[in-house]
Amino acid sequence: MISNFISNVHGSIFHSLRSWAEHSVGNWNTLIGIGFALLFIGGIVTYVFQRKMGKTDERTMQIGLKCALIMFSVIVLCDIIFPKEYMWQIFFLFKYSLTFLASAIYLAIRYKKEFI
Repeated sequence: MISNFISNVHGSIFHSLRSWAEHSVGNWNTLIGIGFALLFIGGIVTYVFQRKMGKTDERTMQIGLKCALIMFSVIVLCDIIFPKEYMWQIFFLFKYSLTFLASAIYLAIRYKKEFI
């Protein structure tokens, strides 16, 4: 019952995205452009906040390890959620975009809480 519900929701969400993306080349390019934009923004913000924390010590080491745990958790979660049958390159791009965004959000919250 639960797996049937999950597969129906999974199919309805990703099938509609697939049909929209394959409708025209512009839609496909929009999807890729959004993925790359999110990847660059997340990567740059993550790098900036890592540099703002300064040299590694006992406190910043724990923040870095927690950031790595969040990144790993998002990768595993995206591997579970995203389909592997179609558009796997796009979902691969979005997986790492979401990973960098999650770590950037964590670092921004932590930086504001600890350093300001």
